Amino acid sequence: MGRILAFDYGKKKTGLAVTDPLQIIANGLDTIPSARIYSFLEEYLAKEEVEAFVVGHATKDSGEDSESMKQIRPFVRSLQNKYPHIPVYMVDERYTSKMAFQTMIDAGLSKKKRQNKMLVDKISATIILQTYLEENKRG
Repeated sequence: MGRILAFDYGKKKTGLAVTDPLQIIANGLDTIPSARIYSFLEEYLAKEEVEAFVVGHATKDSGEDSESMKQIRPFVRSLQNKYPHIPVYMVDERYTSKMAFQTMIDAGLSKKKRQNKMLVDKISATIILQTYLEENKRG
């Protein structure tokens, strides 16, 4: 069984999260500049078996696509074209940034650490992945 890799894709940077090989636990992986995503994937996929990609679907409170989807849709198409053997799933990412921020507060992180947008993106990707896992429980 391969890992599942999740993306909180943004114009400037992308938060990444990954499951363990048994697809039980979602862990924050990294936050990288979005311009480096394909070189990162090349390196990562050379080392790890990935069974699926999960991308956050940016929506407004109303459920309509947010402005961010103008960058996310081309990214998803590009993933599908470059890696046709790896399915791409989308998960509603509404409120993940707020949830990530609350997670940092609950973990007792200092105000300075909570202002680290890179950490917020990585935690958001983890929440997106955890949501996917919960929605697709096997058995």
